[in-house]
Amino acid sequence: MDERFGAFLRQLQIDLSNPLPGRDAHYRMAPYPRPTDDDIYYDTPHPDARRSGVLVLFYPHLEQLHIPLILRPTYDGVHSGQVGFPGGGYEVGDADLVATAVREAYEEVGVQPAHIQLLGHLSPLYVFASNNLVHPTVAWAPNRPAFQIDAHEVDKLIEVPLLALLDPANQRREEWKLRNRTAQVPFFHIQDQQIWGATAMMLSELLALPAMQLVSSLS
Repeated sequence: MDERFGAFLRQLQIDLSNPLPGRDAHYRMAPYPRPTDDDIYYDTPHPDARRSGVLVLFYPHLEQLHIPLILRPTYDGVHSGQVGFPGGGYEVGDADLVATAVREAYEEVGVQPAHIQLLGHLSPLYVFASNNLVHPTVAWAPNRPAFQIDAHEVDKLIEVPLLALLDPANQRREEWKLRNRTAQVPFFHIQDQQIWGATAMMLSELLALPAMQLVSSLS
């Protein structure tokens, strides 16, 4: 492991191997109120839910820890034009959902599987809007990846400093119209992008881990 970031990475591995904050942390960045009065129905995976894997990748860049996110193109789907982690649906041939996340990150942004080290997993998150059960895999790359963007899958690569996500000034809340309802929507405002919904909820769990208390000492 990189000596400069060694203490952070070791603590992060410990955090990911311990019980995770899960839904409590997710809800801090979840639109409110939930679409139905029955949160169990809305937040519990349906029997026919698709399984997906996403990659939460830490790497050093400009003397800071970064995470790559992607802006998805405009298309006919519920996540059109939204910011998310590299990732996608499980496919036959994937050994597991870690393999799904790694494969998708390679296909979408060119992250070489051989250049990353797996650290652990965040809690799975059910996304009602797309009927997806998303499994986040956390990994480390000792050097900034040589990103290569698939223009069909990715409109823009967003390299996000971890310190920016931790800065309360970049965490906002607004009233939005979501489909057929009005909701208070928390989001991260980073590089003129609004990071909300499932991605913000997964980031919220990540940022709740004890390792994040070490980040300010790395800058």
